[in-house]
Amino acid sequence: MNGIASMADVLALEAAHDGLLPDSTYEMIGAAARAQPDAPALSFFLRVEDHAQPEVWDYRTLFERITATANFLHELGIGADDVVAFVLPNLPQTHLAIWGGQAAGIAFAINPMLEPSAIADLLAAGEAKVLITLAPAPGMDLWSKLQPVLGRVRSLEHVLQVHLVPHGARTTGGVAVDAEGRYQVHNFDEGLRRQPTDRLVSGRVIRPGDRSSYFCTGGTTGAPKIAMRTHANEVSNAWSVGQFLGDGISAGKTLFCGLPLFHVNGVLVTGLLPFSRGAHVILGTPSGYRGEGVIQRFWELVEHHRINFFSGVPTVYAALMQQPTRDRDLSSLEYGLCGAAPMPVELMRAFQASTGLRILEGYGLTEGTCVSTCNPPLGDPRTGSIGLRLPLQAMKAVVLDDAGAYVRDSRVGEAGVLAISGPNVFAGYRDPDQDTGLWLDLGDGRRWMNTGDLGRSDAQGYFYLTGRKKELIIRGGHNIDPASIEEPLHRHPAVQLAAAVGRPDVHAGELPVAYVQLKPGAGATEDELMSFAQEQIAERAAVPKIIRLVKALPLTGVGKIFKPELRQREIDDALRTALHESGAPVSRLTVINDQRLGTQIEVTVVGSAATVLAHEVLGQFPFRFEVSWTH
Repeated sequence: MNGIASMADVLALEAAHDGLLPDSTYEMIGAAARAQPDAPALSFFLRVEDHAQPEVWDYRTLFERITATANFLHELGIGADDVVAFVLPNLPQTHLAIWGGQAAGIAFAINPMLEPSAIADLLAAGEAKVLITLAPAPGMDLWSKLQPVLGRVRSLEHVLQVHLVPHGARTTGGVAVDAEGRYQVHNFDEGLRRQPTDRLVSGRVIRPGDRSSYFCTGGTTGAPKIAMRTHANEVSNAWSVGQFLGDGISAGKTLFCGLPLFHVNGVLVTGLLPFSRGAHVILGTPSGYRGEGVIQRFWELVEHHRINFFSGVPTVYAALMQQPTRDRDLSSLEYGLCGAAPMPVELMRAFQASTGLRILEGYGLTEGTCVSTCNPPLGDPRTGSIGLRLPLQAMKAVVLDDAGAYVRDSRVGEAGVLAISGPNVFAGYRDPDQDTGLWLDLGDGRRWMNTGDLGRSDAQGYFYLTGRKKELIIRGGHNIDPASIEEPLHRHPAVQLAAAVGRPDVHAGELPVAYVQLKPGAGATEDELMSFAQEQIAERAAVPKIIRLVKALPLTGVGKIFKPELRQREIDDALRTALHESGAPVSRLTVINDQRLGTQIEVTVVGSAATVLAHEVLGQFPFRFEVSWTH
């Protein structure tokens, strides 16, 4: 099959599936390496200026180095249940840490942009035995940030340092010990050079149910939950997405990876998926899309490397829209995948019109490995829809009672809580107390997971998001848990209540805004609270853009803060501001929360000529809208 066109294709593929999949990610990549050992697997350039002369690994080299990494970790005492954490930018060695880490033990992805104390807390929570991170390097302060806090991690025994050196250069070997003798420090590349590359020295037989990875969820900033995934989860999701996209990602195709490798999208969609199908991945600078000049020269990269596919978030597509194509040959482009946040309709239309690239909007979550739905590459892409469910994964909208128990399936077109079931659904959180309310009993004997997202489906099997119960703020692809903002603000002596919500933003998708209610008789200004937040919040992306002092926060009947009202205020203000700045005179603007369709905007402008402006402005936001005019 060359890809999915309709729900009938999904069902046919499931009916034909023999149930046989590789037992592990190591076996899955190994099969592709044996099939075409000399094909390019991974290309990397440190600076965009050097993209025409990248470092290139073929499949033989990639798999040998994954094997060597697993053997080095085995030498250091890593077994199937031990945790290998990596705190790295996007490097070829990051893929070795991921897949070699999974072949030896459990790979644990940690965002290197977190504050050092937050990284140390995660290492301790995951009981990491080995940490793979950067060695000291000019312009890279990661090691100098991490070193002072690593002594707090009692489980840590070894630190493997990756050296950013010119291609082919050797570094000095040897093993060092930190000042207090708590852990040993090794040169990652030197450790690999002395390992066999033709077998796993451990003799380990990896089983599908073995833990493969830990990823942070509930927010890529702050102190999120740790999701435990298995080899079967990752293998099945890579297989399902591969079948869904068909020839879109296959041998001979080239993908660009610009999303971070501490996030499931970068790891699966531009990692395991192409590596399992013999495709070629271009790793563009350690900072990906954030790398200096990458966005500005992206169309040059596409033309030179004949890129067929890339994955991004709405903010990436919005930034690329600002870059002229300068008559570049973009004919190689076939698909772009968009997830993490809803993509504004007008942005999607304009981008597709200017580049000829077909954007496939999808939906997924760390707990479902990565991708749960996607618009079909060969069928009818429905603007505003997150597409069809993937093969092997069931998905439905369900009605729950006030206690969170299953009542019934939602009717066609009726919004409900989205639930998923299948081999891609994770094993649970590392802290079992965090599993409360996660699993649903639908009476069919299957294990269903409550995604926390609200959605509906149509008669053809397409799904549509109508809201987010989880209340994450998604800023440029960063998942920000509101608690990572609210908890630090609550530490301020003048603060009685704090609530963080997302404010719509054309460039970032959402920006965090904090509402604060002060204690009776207490005094603090918004500027003082902002300075406090900047000092207390661990991740810069989570620092609120605005802090609003209010006399009283809106509460529900049982005394909980009613965030939908705060979000509605921000939507109203953001849209009014954008319309005013465009010169469109607004007579009336109403934000409606529709149970079936989600957030709806009704705008009345003064004069018929202003309707064009209003359509242009509102089309940049991910809301349905209607525009009318009055004299």
